[in-house]
Order: sequence, then C-alpha cells, then structure tokens
Amino acid sequence: MDDDLDHALATVGPRLRALRKQRETTLADLSTSTGISVSTLSRLESGDRRPTLELLLPLAKAHGVTLDELVDAPPTGDPRIHLRPVKGNGMTMVPLTRRAGGIQAYKIVIPAGRRRREPDPQSHEGYEWVYVLNGRLRLVLAEHDVVLEPGEAAEFDTRVPHWFGPAGAEAVEFLSLFGKQGERAHLRARSTARSTAGGRD
Repeated sequence: MDDDLDHALATVGPRLRALRKQRETTLADLSTSTGISVSTLSRLESGDRRPTLELLLPLAKAHGVTLDELVDAPPTGDPRIHLRPVKGNGMTMVPLTRRAGGIQAYKIVIPAGRRRREPDPQSHEGYEWVYVLNGRLRLVLAEHDVVLEPGEAAEFDTRVPHWFGPAGAEAVEFLSLFGKQGERAHLRARSTARSTAGGRD
C-alpha cells in the first residue's frame, strides 16, 4: 500500500508541470492563484517536494481537475466512485466525486489518538458545508469556537479564517462539500442539525 502511494505521489510532479504547460500558465501566475510560493511549486514539479493535501487541493482547483486525476487514479467505466484516499496533516481525505469544477464532496477521517494541535485558522476562496458522521468535531470560525456532534452540520464562507480538528481523543468522521465562492449546498430534506456554526457562541 505504501509503495503504491509513493509511486502515485512520485508521478504528481510531472503531471503538474504538464497541466501548467498545457494551460500556458507560468509559475508566477499559478503562485498568485493558489497562494503557494514559486519555489515550492517548482520543487513540486521537479519532485524535490513531496505533495501534501494542503498543496494538492488548491492546485487541483487551479488546474480544473480532481484529486484523483492529480494522483493518476485508474480510469473506470464503473459508476461507483473510485475511492482513493489522500493523506495529509494527520487526516485522511476520501474524494466522493470525480468531476472537475462545481461542488466537490469528500469524506474526512481524523484518527483516534491524534495529538491535538493549537488551532491555526486559514482562509481561502470558496464555500464549505460539513456534516459530522462520528465523533466530535471542533470548528473554529472567526470568533466562534464550537463542537459539532454526530448529526450536526455547519456551513461557512471559507474566506472567513477557519480551522477544524478533533474535540477529543476519539476518531472523527465527517462529510465535506466544498465549492467555489457563491456555491452552497442546497438540501431538499430538512436538516437534522440543531444549529450551524454561525448561530452558536
């Protein structure tokens, strides 16, 4: 499994360079659109820097491809989603959608026993909706610091500084829908969540 992951990550650099050349984009332009430094982008393309989830997400968005395409998940005619997990920052992210653009869906797992870190809120373009499946998820959103229980949901503009992590020592599993700025998750069924993060102090 580790050998397969290492092989997949080793092919990311050439794929990133090919995508950038295909779109006739410079490293400076890509740096501006992703917030990743030119030197880091150059090292990623040359294979001198190991790609992480935090780097792959904005790059996939900038190039208009899915995470599966960046790590060269094998094509399939099966309508079932090919679940190829991406690990980074102590989390496992499983893509649940294959199409580029639009709203992207992920299942995110933070394993039990992960050492708790101090919140380090970040901001970026987009809009996110999260729904907790198991465990307790701590969400820091601007001045709000809340804990979401299983069955609770939150949605927020990702331009607002935000951070999430485990609220305790147990594993946390949650769904995340992420779209570009202005896209929201429109639910036909009535939400079972007691409140969203924006309405709790």
